[in-house]
Amino acid sequence: MASVNSLSATIQQRVADALGADPLLRRSDRADFQANGVLGLAKRNKANPRELAAEVVAALPADDGLIAGIEVSGPGFLNIAVADSAITRTLAARAADDRLGVPAKADPGITVIDYAQPNVAKEMHVGHLRSSVIGDALVKILEFEGETVIRRHHIGDWGTQFGMLIQYLVEHPHELDHDSTGDEEAGEASMSRLNRLYKASRTVFDADDDFKTRSRKRVVDLQAGEPETLAMWQRFVDESKIYFNSVYDKLDIAIRDEDVVGESGYNDMLVETCTLLEKSGVAVRSNGALCVFFDDIKGKDGEPVPLIVQKADGGFGYAATDLSAVRNRTAGLRANTLLYVVDSRQSLHFKMVFETARRAGWLTEDVKALHIPFGTLLGKDGKPYKTRSGETFRLVDLLDEAVERAGAVIEDKSGGVLSPEEITDRAKEVGIGAIKYADLSTSLGRDYVFDLDRMVSLNGDTSVYLQYAYARIQSILRKSGDAEPVAHPELPLAPAERALGLLLDEFAETLASVSETYEPHKLASYLYALASAFTTFYDQCPVVKPEPAPDVKENRLLLCDLTARTLHRGMALLGIRTPERL
Repeated sequence: MASVNSLSATIQQRVADALGADPLLRRSDRADFQANGVLGLAKRNKANPRELAAEVVAALPADDGLIAGIEVSGPGFLNIAVADSAITRTLAARAADDRLGVPAKADPGITVIDYAQPNVAKEMHVGHLRSSVIGDALVKILEFEGETVIRRHHIGDWGTQFGMLIQYLVEHPHELDHDSTGDEEAGEASMSRLNRLYKASRTVFDADDDFKTRSRKRVVDLQAGEPETLAMWQRFVDESKIYFNSVYDKLDIAIRDEDVVGESGYNDMLVETCTLLEKSGVAVRSNGALCVFFDDIKGKDGEPVPLIVQKADGGFGYAATDLSAVRNRTAGLRANTLLYVVDSRQSLHFKMVFETARRAGWLTEDVKALHIPFGTLLGKDGKPYKTRSGETFRLVDLLDEAVERAGAVIEDKSGGVLSPEEITDRAKEVGIGAIKYADLSTSLGRDYVFDLDRMVSLNGDTSVYLQYAYARIQSILRKSGDAEPVAHPELPLAPAERALGLLLDEFAETLASVSETYEPHKLASYLYALASAFTTFYDQCPVVKPEPAPDVKENRLLLCDLTARTLHRGMALLGIRTPERL
């Protein structure tokens, strides 16, 4: 089905045709919409704005079934009321479409999004949460909008620390052997083996100079691609993936093996990347290191701060890997948009990498590269979120605690209606959803306080509030008997019905804005506003008890059904489940 024009877009065009300029239409608390464009046009033409506004009103088509009323306010504002019948007809068109009237992009491109980047042989902590959750939501939203999205998980799978780990495994070959652990515990068991091996190897490395020498030689063998060393390295990668997958399964995020391209995936390009930069003059040697300098980037002492592509000892830094990844993603994957969902503290690094890539010609005018920054999770004390002992919080512990808290809330709320098995299932959906929503409802770059009690609350701006709104609608639909959602444009709408209908009509425009600015908090804010509007509608407009007239009931069921479908679709795009019963 073709996309559905929103009421605001239709009114915008009508007023623009009458005005001959952009009417600057927006939602207003004084009317359904307000157009402010008259003032600017009057000023440019040295005309009286109220007289010009009156001319616009006179030029608008009369009795077209779209605009119920329009009045001139103040110095020339146009306050516009939409006809009830127009609202109902538009909602009916959205309800008839599986995509709820959301158009697919007319000119989709290829976007590579870099997110969810844990480190091999290291435990995932709270710092890995935000990139994973934000990146997953952006992938879902962009794909729904019609974009071709290529996921990339740039895991930390290379570095000198592997010399120590591999050498210890060579000398203790059974340290990564598996036992008969079940699937649910496989991830924890893998991390336990890796932790045990790391601690043991570090102890020997710090105490035994001969082992230290052998470990350093093993780094050289790894970088040279020596077969036995590479095979041992691969065991660490595979073991870590078992652990990664267990954590992401718990977080309800799908990570496909083909999308995992870590630092090692660009090893074969590093020398060429450096050669190209040096030959083109983009990078120069400074104290033996290959560096790129920037006029506007200086340290506290006023000296230039370079991007170091290759160290003086010949080793490659993160910059060489990231620049090689840019080359691969633009020339190889043919992407025209590169997104990096990474901690805001890396802003300067990406600024230098992107500028270097532009100077080298790897980022052209046809390709945009953006750092999607995120802030830090804070405790209630305003400091980075840690355990009581001051250690970094393990991500799995955080997720388990959220599920446990959610289970207690659901059990208390259900009043014995849900079985223990249902409570367990709902606790996972609600607990994980609560963590995701708290993250996604925070604007990009901002820190936020991690407060589980607030996150699993039934009140306020939480995912639980949205999930309960959805479950409440499902209950209404189950109790509605033989009545079906049917549009009745001839019926007048109550204020709460109008407010809900106008919000439902904003879904497509909200998604378009999110996909343009890469800010998922806009979708979270919209869904909360929608759930709040439904709560008001539910309180003021009976659907089942007391039972209204049949045509009113059908019209209200249309509003209920479309609200539920919009909440379901929107929450799914944020990676959050919507249980049918809570």
